[in-house]
Amino acid sequence: MSFSDLFDSEFKQRNKGHFSSIVRLALADGVFAPEEKEFLDKLAIRLEISPAEYVEILENPSKYPINPPYLNSMRLERLYDLARIVHVDHILGDQQEVMLKKLCLGIGFTPENVDLVVAKALVLVDKNADIDDFLSEMEKHL
Repeated sequence: MSFSDLFDSEFKQRNKGHFSSIVRLALADGVFAPEEKEFLDKLAIRLEISPAEYVEILENPSKYPINPPYLNSMRLERLYDLARIVHVDHILGDQQEVMLKKLCLGIGFTPENVDLVVAKALVLVDKNADIDDFLSEMEKHL
């Protein structure tokens, strides 16, 4: 296996882990809202999730582990995706907030700051912040 194949394989595994985390979050209330499904469809393309992988992950989202990013900027990008899926159906159920906090811990936020991080992320997503504004504002609070 060449070095580039190893990198591609690791990259794909990280994307699958990230996508499966988002699917778990979307399923926290037991169903996919149409907006959530649309968001997942677009995100799968962005993360280079194949149609077969997409179906597999929807059927068993716990199959892939959460792979915490080591860079804070990457952690914030994942948080942006996670917060958007919570916000997409405009109904933040208790299960979704709990799942979002668990996923935030899984991607490397600390127990001391997870409540603040989740609250700030949801406020920014509610204001339709784009990724650049989201990253800028979140970095001010960390």
